[in-house]
Amino acid sequence: MAIDQEKLGAFLGKAIGDLGAVFSAALVSIGDSLGLYKALAKEHLDAAELASRTGTAERYVSEWLNSQAAGGYVTYDPATAKYYLSPEQALCLADPNGPVDLPGAYMIAQDMFHVMPRALDNFRTGKGMEWGEHHQCLFHGTERFFRTSYNAHLLSEWLPSLDGVVASLTEGGRAADVGCGHGASTILLAQAFPNSEFIGYDYHAPSIETARQRAHDAGLRNVHFHVADAVSYEGRDFDLIAFFDCLHDMADPVGVARHAKESLKSSGKCMIVEPFASDRVEDNHNPIGRMFYSASSLVCVPVSLARNGPALGAQAGEKRLHEIVVDRAGFSGMRRATATPFNIVLEASR
Repeated sequence: MAIDQEKLGAFLGKAIGDLGAVFSAALVSIGDSLGLYKALAKEHLDAAELASRTGTAERYVSEWLNSQAAGGYVTYDPATAKYYLSPEQALCLADPNGPVDLPGAYMIAQDMFHVMPRALDNFRTGKGMEWGEHHQCLFHGTERFFRTSYNAHLLSEWLPSLDGVVASLTEGGRAADVGCGHGASTILLAQAFPNSEFIGYDYHAPSIETARQRAHDAGLRNVHFHVADAVSYEGRDFDLIAFFDCLHDMADPVGVARHAKESLKSSGKCMIVEPFASDRVEDNHNPIGRMFYSASSLVCVPVSLARNGPALGAQAGEKRLHEIVVDRAGFSGMRRATATPFNIVLEASR
């Protein structure tokens, strides 16, 4: 078979870039944990100065800096032999309230290596793996990575795109956040709408404990968290029921959607936030789709299969979600309310 050397070189160049990213993934988490990024966001530093600012060893810091500079995560100034973060790098690496919390995403990646033995068995047998069986870095990483999207879009874009929801919550309504995890989205909503009551549900008890602590620390009285399954929570007459990046994980998404419909007021809305995906699989063969398919292989699909679910996956697509929510669960209609490069926001009407 003839080998096209140009195509071979292009493929190997891409693979080397990917290997460099994998090799440096742990270093991103180290930089986050030790405060290296935050120090570089404040001033230009050489290895000795950065080590002094952060209480770390210069020799290790020197190697870390050059790895990060080679990957474009840190900027190097040859004229001064010092390193720093550009405003754009700092926004994504040193600011937890920035548009993307990259170190949070790398925490999710850590979990994927922790679960490798189970993943190998799952691939061979078709078995699943419960959310609670994952390493705790997944829970914290998920909160950090998704919280930035909620901070950037939930109040300013997503809620206003829904019919009448902002008015209901402003006046004083009730809302449920199903699959709330550590409660980042629930707490954000409770802070924005003090006249309304918010209830977060999740079947993972440790996450609910964390959410309760987060709400206590924020001094909130209008938010409550309960351990409950998505098909059996007891709340009723909600103005809004929200699913943030979790419906595709469910073992019984039809039952979940049907229960949500039954738990809404007649005028209530269901907001379904899902990873951005096109209905044609080939349209998802891009960097964002690659990220979501990868996470789906080791997190989303096994969580659903653990309870014999349909394993919709993180790239389920709008057409399939419509079949679940409208055709099978009985909502009267569903529309795309808005979208970002990472998410689609769907509104289902009772």
